[in-house]
Amino acid sequence: MQPLIFINLPVRDLAASIAFYKALGYRRNPQFSDETAACIVVSEVIHVMLLTHEKFMQFSPRPISDAHASAQALFCLSAESRAAVDERVARATQAGGTADPTPTQEFGVMYGRSYEDPDGHIWEVMWMDPATIAGEPASS
Repeated sequence: MQPLIFINLPVRDLAASIAFYKALGYRRNPQFSDETAACIVVSEVIHVMLLTHEKFMQFSPRPISDAHASAQALFCLSAESRAAVDERVARATQAGGTADPTPTQEFGVMYGRSYEDPDGHIWEVMWMDPATIAGEPASS
């Protein structure tokens, strides 16, 4: 079995956060959700746990930082094309997120943009030339 990745994020408004991630095309797993938390399935191995601040504080003694003012992590998901990168950022913006809180990355064989969710968590979306991933020389 492949290891599963659970990203735990503190959120101020659980219902609004669920709506945001569902608008991106992800689904909610009710088996791991209740009135204090929601499990959002991004892929077979990646899950985002949206936790109310009270619930999040049960797992960490550290104060919750304001993701709008500071960053502790940047999360990056791959996309199948440059157009898919742009489409994902557009969907996030339409769902209430903020487009491009970090600089666009344009390196020929790699293209990346980002969006910020309603709580300020930054998600990067990146496309890499499949030949580069396979270890082949970059096409010109």
